[in-house]
Amino acid sequence: MKEDMYSVEQVADRLGLHVRTVRGYIRSGRLRAVRIGKQYRIAGSDLDALTGQASAATTVIGQAEVSSIVQIDGVDRAAADRLGTLMLASANTSHDQANPLRVQTVYDEQRHRMKIIILGDPASTAELLHLLDAVLNADNGLLDREVHDA
Repeated sequence: MKEDMYSVEQVADRLGLHVRTVRGYIRSGRLRAVRIGKQYRIAGSDLDALTGQASAATTVIGQAEVSSIVQIDGVDRAAADRLGTLMLASANTSHDQANPLRVQTVYDEQRHRMKIIILGDPASTAELLHLLDAVLNADNGLLDREVHDA
């Protein structure tokens, strides 16, 4: 049985939303989509799940999600950029596509403080936190702990 597939524009039109809003839902993991070339396609069942019209038989029970915020003090901009790139690259590789690991980084220039926000399943989050711990506690030169005020 073939399932209906919709473009981002079709979904936006059906829901009365802006196309950018629908793309934001896809990027945040709120709406599942398949990327074909440069375009996303959304299955009818995934659209139904977003709008709350999914049947009870398709509801997943017992799925857990972990949210973590890691604060790192005393880090300069260059080190924060390197660490952010490492975390994002690790999150975007070798994880379950059905349950994506989402990472966001924020750097406060005045306080020399970095925050890493991680959302995902417990196992993937634990792997990423383990990598972060290894990088922060290793003498590998990735992070220069001396912060120079400008």
